[in-house]
Amino acid sequence: MKLAEALILRADCQKRFAQLKSRLLANAKVQEGDQVAEDPKELAAELERVADLLADLVKRINKTNSATLFAGDGTISDALADRDVLASRRAVYTDLAQAAAITQQLFTRSEVKYVRTIDVVEIQKRADELAKKYRELDTRIQEFNWLTELV
Repeated sequence: MKLAEALILRADCQKRFAQLKSRLLANAKVQEGDQVAEDPKELAAELERVADLLADLVKRINKTNSATLFAGDGTISDALADRDVLASRRAVYTDLAQAAAITQQLFTRSEVKYVRTIDVVEIQKRADELAKKYRELDTRIQEFNWLTELV
C-alpha cells in the first residue's frame, strides 16, 4: 500500500470514528418505553474496531514519515513540519495585512484616528510568497506520498 492510500484510509477512519461516536451518543438513552434506533453495544464494538485500525494506520504512517528520506532534504516528517510552519507563518502575515488594511470612517473630529504601522503591500507580498512556498512543498509531499510504500 502506498503512503497516500494509507493517508486516505486514515481520513476515512477518522470520519467513520466521528460518525460512530455521534450515533453511539444518540442511542445512549431513549424515552421510557421506546426502542433504540441502533444497538449501542454493536456501535461500541464497531467503534473499537475502527479505533484499532486507526491506531495501526497512524503508527505505520508515522514510522514511514520518520524513516523515509524526502528529496535528500531530511525525512517526510521534516517536510511536514516545514509545511506546517509555512502555513502558520502565512496565516500571521495574511492576518497582519488584513488588520492593517481595515479602513475606518470618522464621523466627528473628536474620534481617534488610526494610522498603519506597516506596509500592507509588502506584508501581503510576503504572505503570497509563503503561500506559494506552501503550495510547492505540499505538491512535492503529495507526489512523494504516491511513490512511497507504507512501512
